[in-house]
Amino acid sequence: MKKRLIILSDLWGFEEAIWMHSYQKILNPHFEIEYFDSRMLVDLDLSDNSEGLIHARFVNGGIDRGVYKLGLQEKQTIIVLAFSVGGVIAWKAGLKGLNISTLYAISSTRLRYEKEKPDCKCSLYFGANDRYKPDVEWFRDLELDLNLIPDQEHELYREEDFAKMLCEKIIEEQTEAGNQLIN
Repeated sequence: MKKRLIILSDLWGFEEAIWMHSYQKILNPHFEIEYFDSRMLVDLDLSDNSEGLIHARFVNGGIDRGVYKLGLQEKQTIIVLAFSVGGVIAWKAGLKGLNISTLYAISSTRLRYEKEKPDCKCSLYFGANDRYKPDVEWFRDLELDLNLIPDQEHELYREEDFAKMLCEKIIEEQTEAGNQLIN
């Protein structure tokens, strides 16, 4: 039986996320996947698609709505792969009791404001050139590994090479975790 993996989008959603195909083709054979478009999860008004307004809607209540709705929908243990604001939603849902075994959060820069971590394995990735990434002290305080990808910005997750590397890591780690349960 395949493990359950949920994927949470960035603030732009999945509608035009052609980059998501790189993840789908590698992960689909290995996991039972459910996709959550972060914009839909938080009931975002899409009448104005300017980045600043979308961001403000997430920050001013949207993230909390997403945390609540995700908690209502997911009752079993899950693996989470989340991009940007999706990672913040998953992190906060984990703090509220969402049963996450592993959280892979990519470019979730708003995590820098968090003071505690969810009770799960957390693998966080940031572009080394992302000016909003958490600082080294934040990682140390929360006892998290710092995974910086050299020469990359915030949207490093849209790069096919990064997607391939991350998917292979997810498959390897989750296969090892499954084998440990069997032994």
